[in-house]
Amino acid sequence: MTTHLVIFDLDGTLLNTIADLAASANYALKTLGFPLRKEEECRSFVGNGVTKLLERSLPEGAKTPENIEKMRAVFQAHYDAHNIDATSVYPGISALLETLQARGIKLAVASNKYQSATEKLIKHYFPQISFCGVFGAREGVPVKPNPQVVTDILQLAPAPKEEVLYVGDSDVDMQTAQNASLRACAVLWGFRSRTQLEPYHPACWAERAEDILAAL
Repeated sequence: MTTHLVIFDLDGTLLNTIADLAASANYALKTLGFPLRKEEECRSFVGNGVTKLLERSLPEGAKTPENIEKMRAVFQAHYDAHNIDATSVYPGISALLETLQARGIKLAVASNKYQSATEKLIKHYFPQISFCGVFGAREGVPVKPNPQVVTDILQLAPAPKEEVLYVGDSDVDMQTAQNASLRACAVLWGFRSRTQLEPYHPACWAERAEDILAAL
């Protein structure tokens, strides 16, 4: 089966962003007088966008809309200034993207990170890659696992769904692929374990970036 388009999740799939996400979440918690969280805790909080990350970071009894809104303002200001402090590209990802691009396969990004940060990170870490679409969380557009982001990408890069591969590291990504009727490749270097992803029966697994080539 020929693959004409590969859609990648961002956090936990292309980039290891957890240290910067945790640092900004803790900065917001500290600013508002709440207990800090360990990085490993934050790893389990990510995947559904910033609002859910902050809600999950807040202690029980404090998860109010007012607190989340205050947290988000502080978080976003800090994260915008520090989101490339400790973030890194996962091993083999840059070479993988360059290989796919050289083969003429279209590439896109579908993230639940807010749009401006998604665009900034992609431009900073992958300036050599011409993505046909880079989508984060946008005002008025439902986030993953709603498949709207896939619909938006396919409008920019039309392809039969059987010729599209969705690559991600989380349960949210596996659900997104299922909801969009796409083949899913689950990567094992991200923020979720194989055990957490097995119930979604992805079409393939990747322990290394090169393994994604075999899925094509």
